[in-house]
Amino acid sequence: MDVTRQEDLRERNSAALLSRVVAAVEPPSRASLAAATGLTRTTVSALVDQMLLAGLLEEVDPPGPARGRPAQRLRLSGRRVAGLGVEVGVRHLAAGVRDLGGATRVLRVVPGDQRGAAPERVLDAALALADEVLAAAAAQGLEVVGAAWGLPGLVDASAGVVRLAPNLGWFDVDVLGRVRDGAAARGGGVGALPTVLENEAALAALAEARSVDAAVGSGGPTVGEAATGEAAAAGAPAPDGPAPGSFLLVSGEVGIGAAAVVGGRLQRGEHGWSGELGHVGVDPGGPVCGCGATGCLEVYAGQDAVLAAAGLDPGGSSAAEGGGAGAVLARAAARGEERVLRALDAAGRALGVATASAVNVLDVDAVVLGGVYAPLEPWLGPPLREELDRRVLRARVLPVAVRAARLGADAVVLGGAARVLQGVLERPAALLAAVPPPSAAGGSTTSA
Repeated sequence: MDVTRQEDLRERNSAALLSRVVAAVEPPSRASLAAATGLTRTTVSALVDQMLLAGLLEEVDPPGPARGRPAQRLRLSGRRVAGLGVEVGVRHLAAGVRDLGGATRVLRVVPGDQRGAAPERVLDAALALADEVLAAAAAQGLEVVGAAWGLPGLVDASAGVVRLAPNLGWFDVDVLGRVRDGAAARGGGVGALPTVLENEAALAALAEARSVDAAVGSGGPTVGEAATGEAAAAGAPAPDGPAPGSFLLVSGEVGIGAAAVVGGRLQRGEHGWSGELGHVGVDPGGPVCGCGATGCLEVYAGQDAVLAAAGLDPGGSSAAEGGGAGAVLARAAARGEERVLRALDAAGRALGVATASAVNVLDVDAVVLGGVYAPLEPWLGPPLREELDRRVLRARVLPVAVRAARLGADAVVLGGAARVLQGVLERPAALLAAVPPPSAAGGSTTSA
């Protein structure tokens, strides 16, 4: 077998083992991995040894009382490899690092309204924040292997360009070019990392889809566990039960984005531009939206619209304090402030009208409220459910669930990091290259 084919086979076999470790309910042994993949025990042992040396896996003691010499179990290691997520929001910037074991190691959020600011200025500020987070990760001994940026609007991922982001006032902004220019100007940093761009709601949905099973084999706190604790502190309800296999994630900020996951896969659309739920018409005779149309969902249920209806200044400091606009509104609603309760009821009904149309088309099992909506689910959820029950045909035989996102407002950043790490799990060759290949690693297989 030639060298290239040998390396390809070794990478495929390594990826097959990593996927089994991720999916396992309990950390598996080498023998159980061999049985699950069809690889020989010799091949599994050789590949595992290489991944242990590369910092992709680590050994842990088996659960329960020790009897004799039980085999060591395996889980993803959080000691070396990590991914970086960066978010450019309309009213904030954020960056965070998640390790391969599933833990959030660094997270920074900087409030600030980006509307009216030059794209270059916004991106330079995001680069500086990301470099700060990258340095903090390096101080913990982590090797960040890539970055994923989440942005609002129509993101052309292949070109690295935001084609249109109405709430930012961006048109054909070369984000990836600016990131690379930043690397040249800074002599490295985040701009030198392999980088992808994605719509912010798509990354939030990716994080939600993987919040239950992305780090099952890690043994440590998953991103979902860490972030759920943070959300609960801000007043968000803890989600019940496992994440559904299909859902519509609705991410609220100044704009409203959405992303559908069906069968565990993100539905992107022909150009990757699906999910602009905020520009679905709720009332054709309604107010003018920032996109130029009238009666869009955004003018009824966007963050600024809800704050204004609740009697709070969307441009004031209250929306940026104490956990953000969602937490501010949640605390006011919990106190029973009547104007806030009316504003949330109206926003929930508008969300219900728009999402009912999406559910009728997509046939998903749940609507998941993310971003600023996550801590507001106790008040947005009931009117939203009423509209779904009234307007969704399948609801007459199979109800559509409504719940808060597991990762709350941090989902975009953590979804970006998760996307980077998924690439490591699927294509680990680059990280294995520095480790001497085991002689049996390309051994026979019946299924991998």
